[in-house]
Amino acid sequence: MALTFASKLIAPLAVAVAALGGGAVGWVAHGGAAQAGGEAAARAYIADHPDAVPGMLDQIRQNAAAAALSPVRVQVETAFPGAVLGNPRGRVTLVEFLDYACGYCRKSVPDVEQLIAANPDLRVVVREWPILTPESADAARMALAAAAQGKFAAFHVAMFGAGRPSAETIAQAAQAAGLDMARAGRDANAAAVKREIAETGALARRIGAEGTPTWEIDGQIMVGAVGSDTLAGAIADARAKVGPAGQIAAK
Repeated sequence: MALTFASKLIAPLAVAVAALGGGAVGWVAHGGAAQAGGEAAARAYIADHPDAVPGMLDQIRQNAAAAALSPVRVQVETAFPGAVLGNPRGRVTLVEFLDYACGYCRKSVPDVEQLIAANPDLRVVVREWPILTPESADAARMALAAAAQGKFAAFHVAMFGAGRPSAETIAQAAQAAGLDMARAGRDANAAAVKREIAETGALARRIGAEGTPTWEIDGQIMVGAVGSDTLAGAIADARAKVGPAGQIAAK
């Protein structure tokens, strides 16, 4: 079964095998002249190593995501004013696409808090991507309204703590964050807020995000509640590449 499925993806799988160090397809470096022999080698490698196919496919997805991200990375890492956790001027940027109705996003809250505490130079850009329920969009707009009052982090934590988004839980979270409710009501329906949410959705689709949470750091895309250890490793790798001052994008 693995061989039949993989036969449709021999060329990209072969490249992935090469990227992963598979000696059977070292021919890739020699270009198209060896394509026929290379495909045969790739088929043989896949037949002998069927358990490697999922990893190869993951490598293909990662390569495709990186290619799609490259021209829009600055946009992805540019925060809506105030919609940032951690150090707003941190030199390492982690982006999270989230939905307040997402259980995996809720599960990731303590991971992000732990990472912020351990990394004073970490800037977490939150992209509101409400895709699960109609109330998710209401919560996303209120979160950006909270950002306009400098209370994004307080609302963010309160909203996840309140449970699934509803008129009641959104109002509860807004009050817990100490929002000026009259102003928040106006700001939540402002054109800039609606534009931000639409732009986030467009960016998520462009980079091939498959759901929430989706993370981006240093050009790498990860999906799901990947855990603090995985994110910490990515942060350390990104820090090693960033200059002393870092590059901060702001709208």
